[in-house]
Amino acid sequence: MNKVENVVCKQFSENSIFVRPYHMYFTQDGRQRRWDLLKLHDSVAILIFNTSRNVLVLVKQFRPAVYLSNVQENDKKLGVTIDTKQYPAELGFTIELCAGIVDKNKTLEEIACEEVHEECGYSIKPTDLQRIISYRSGVGASGDKQTVYYAEVTDEMKTSKGGGNVDEGELIEIVEMSVDEAKEYMQREDVLSPGGFLFALTWFFRLKSP
Repeated sequence: MNKVENVVCKQFSENSIFVRPYHMYFTQDGRQRRWDLLKLHDSVAILIFNTSRNVLVLVKQFRPAVYLSNVQENDKKLGVTIDTKQYPAELGFTIELCAGIVDKNKTLEEIACEEVHEECGYSIKPTDLQRIISYRSGVGASGDKQTVYYAEVTDEMKTSKGGGNVDEGELIEIVEMSVDEAKEYMQREDVLSPGGFLFALTWFFRLKSP
């Protein structure tokens, strides 16, 4: 999972099923404007707490966008292979909530339960979910909505090893953090995690932390 090589950036093709770029033209206060946008799927995310061992169940995965953000501009030109010795794969591994895109004709809760099982191996029901919040995760470019849930699980609810959907190319490592470890992580000045993850941890510490 940690071996990433042959990294090359190429021109974007518009046949992606996940991302579609487009322009929005509008007039604001009499001024003509243009904004570059991305069409993305909405998503769900689930903060999982294992009450058998009092640990948060999180996921770790390689995020190409995060990786490239840590590569100097001169070293990531189109068509040029990036030196993975100078820029090791660890620069792109993030710690996040269990999550997935909304691309099925199912309720958000049903999709959330599927993601918990696929990524972390726990079998839960929609009634096991507590809705925390829905918010816009990409206000500058996409405006996509993410809905965050909280779920408590036990060791007995673990029915598979998790790790993501291999058929869809997912490579996910399950990370467990004690409450103290999560608090220490939150105190760092720089973390490879999204803002929604940090918000969910803050919510947990305030309302659910044992």
